[in-house]
Amino acid sequence: MPGPDLSRRQKMSGKLTGKTREKALANLNGWSKVRGRDAIEKSYKFKDFNEAFGFMSRVALAAEKADHHPEWANVYNRVDVVLTTHDAGGVSEKDVKLATLMDKWAGKAGKAAAKK
Repeated sequence: MPGPDLSRRQKMSGKLTGKTREKALANLNGWSKVRGRDAIEKSYKFKDFNEAFGFMSRVALAAEKADHHPEWANVYNRVDVVLTTHDAGGVSEKDVKLATLMDKWAGKAGKAAAKK
């Protein structure tokens, strides 16, 4: 089943503010604000490295297609992600769409990991 349309043909997303931002972020499960930045973050924990890397590979292909790339790190079965839209100066609809897609693809395997 295809995820949200992340193609480059979408119009440029502006920074989310006010009620629009609150509503968009309220729909994201397990994502939190990054302290000191206009960004959101989440950590995923997978069964093993292979599952974590497979998840990152799938997301990387969609991110490249959308020209919207996550800031992320992988250590064994854990994937830590930060999303922000640099061109917009903060969290945009692009981040919400990518976060939603990541959650969908992580599924049950990508349980949110406890904060460090």
